[in-house]
Amino acid sequence: MLTSEIKLDQINKFQQNLDNRKDSKVVERAVSHQGILASSEDFKAESNMHPVFSIDLSTGKVADQKRSGRCWMFAALNTMRIRLMNTFKVGDDFELSQNYTNFWDKFEKANYFLENVLKTADQPLDSRKVAWLMATPQQDGGQWDMLCALIEKYGIVPKYAMPETFNSEKSAQLNKFLNLKLRHDAAALRELVADNASADKIAETKETMLNEIYRMLVYTLGEPTTTFDFEYRDKDQNYHIDRGITPQAFFKKYVNLNLENYVSLINSPTSDKPFNKTYTIEMLGNVVNGRQVKHLNLEMAELKKLAIKQLQHGESVWFGSDVGQSSNSQKGIMDTNLYVPDELFDADLAMSKAERLDYGESLMTHAMVITGVDLVDGKPTKWKVENSWGEKVGNKGYFVMSDEWMDQFVYQFVINKAYLSDDQLKAQAQEPIVLNPWDPMGALA
Repeated sequence: MLTSEIKLDQINKFQQNLDNRKDSKVVERAVSHQGILASSEDFKAESNMHPVFSIDLSTGKVADQKRSGRCWMFAALNTMRIRLMNTFKVGDDFELSQNYTNFWDKFEKANYFLENVLKTADQPLDSRKVAWLMATPQQDGGQWDMLCALIEKYGIVPKYAMPETFNSEKSAQLNKFLNLKLRHDAAALRELVADNASADKIAETKETMLNEIYRMLVYTLGEPTTTFDFEYRDKDQNYHIDRGITPQAFFKKYVNLNLENYVSLINSPTSDKPFNKTYTIEMLGNVVNGRQVKHLNLEMAELKKLAIKQLQHGESVWFGSDVGQSSNSQKGIMDTNLYVPDELFDADLAMSKAERLDYGESLMTHAMVITGVDLVDGKPTKWKVENSWGEKVGNKGYFVMSDEWMDQFVYQFVINKAYLSDDQLKAQAQEPIVLNPWDPMGALA
């Protein structure tokens, strides 16, 4: 392969080409003063994304994850609170405690990380798997199956039973020092393995580490709730109280959701992931021996049909996407036609969905909830989305997603198995193919 440095005559040629463009100075002034997005925004997209939908579920007041990365958790709990709103008529501002599940997620992730440290202790520090582990021992993000694993073990509670703290709402400090602690512990465990320490010694040391981590979490997030009184007034102003209930009993009695019925479906059109096959990701999870992360890969047209069917039956849809692509959070619009930077720069910026995944341009970064869809002649044109960034963005916290945006930047849905076809159920039951830890389908929302 021939290689060469940039030459001065090339630069002169490039500048001359630019000078010959009649609009170059106009574009330069606009972009340098207003930025790329504002200069390339197509205002027609805003009128096309009018927030009216033929199917529109009532889901209550939008929650706010503040300065934390717990969108997957907020989105999942938002799908569950609808059941309490519909069945028990709790108020529109009712929320389930995100801090409660956050506490147990942090604690379980710490144990999951230490177990993976021991599994890879025979590998050199510069091996790709060990380097991947140490890059981020734990973080706020997660996936649907990981939340199911937490709820199956610990249950859930109303928000007032374990409210937010400084560290749950602003998680940077906790993540910094928890990851410092985990890397410190990783070094100690790897040294024990290298010194051929006994299994009992390693287990004793790990228990001491977990004890210290538990203490850190209680100091920062509060002591986890074990029993509480479920007390509320319904929308008809009737008073209710259920005394001394546990988080597990609360989930079973008031949410009453069989989590086994809800499965993860993905759209990954890359050559390494044939459709109608299931996949899992090595070293991705939180609860050791808990629910496995498992995805069934389907074509997007099939996913849309399933999402519409679930909405028609009154159930919202948890989904994962790359929210930073072609979106305006203040206006609450996600649309591939919102910005046209390729026209602005007169440069080819087009990539297929598969290419974006393969070359690191896109992956799942954020989880939200689909609560409505606009069907025209039976086909979706736009979707209503409940976000978790509070009411100051979008339409009181709700966004509009174009159908084309869904095609390009949505990667994951959670669907009730009742809506899957027989062939899809058979495919979902397959033993999953194990993907590398760094696979984009292992990204945490």
